[in-house]
Amino acid sequence: MDKTVADLAAAVAGIEDGMVLMIGGFGGAGAPIELIHALIDRFKATGSPKNLTVVNNNAGNGRIGIAAMIDAGMVAKMICSFPRSADPRAFTEKYLAGEIALEVVPQGTLAERIRAGGAGIPAFYTPTSFGTDLAKGKPVAEFEGRPYVQERWLKADVALLKAELADTQGNLTYRKAARNFSPLMAAAAAVTVVQATKVVEPGGIDPEAVITPGIFVTRVVEVADARQEEALMREGAAYA
Repeated sequence: MDKTVADLAAAVAGIEDGMVLMIGGFGGAGAPIELIHALIDRFKATGSPKNLTVVNNNAGNGRIGIAAMIDAGMVAKMICSFPRSADPRAFTEKYLAGEIALEVVPQGTLAERIRAGGAGIPAFYTPTSFGTDLAKGKPVAEFEGRPYVQERWLKADVALLKAELADTQGNLTYRKAARNFSPLMAAAAAVTVVQATKVVEPGGIDPEAVITPGIFVTRVVEVADARQEEALMREGAAYA
């Protein structure tokens, strides 16, 4: 039942070429920067993983995190709501060069597609995107006189998440808005890897405070001094 691993390299082991990777975070809030950079380190050392499909709210900022993955050439496709964010240079350059694919999903629909993946619901209907390019080719049905677009679930091979507190059995809490997509992604992924600011023994988290139960978590690594994406950008940090 002990799901802790010794270091970041062990945490990201088993992520292979062509996998679908969900990464938590809303901008920098909840972004698992250290896990992402550990994966980049493995790519630099071995050439793998590559041809990844990454699911996230945006397509990265600056030269760190997801943007650094894109710069390194690890990402074949982004599924996100906001491909243009504070500093979208990495994605924009690759996209204009035809080196990365993009699937834009309205933010609420993205969250519900991920939730559906975790709940075992293969499709659902939403009025969002009806009549736009995003609905082209998708089934449409009418309910109570209103047209709805069919959307499919999203599932992942691996989710990379950031928690505030974890116990050794994988039960998690998050820091305020850093929760965002993380509980949904934990349920929708076959393997969930978590960096936590602090790891405690079982019983160290009030059961009433647990947000993600340990049953959804595969590995936990403690990263006490995690950096914030926005702070790294202000410093001009680059990881690619």
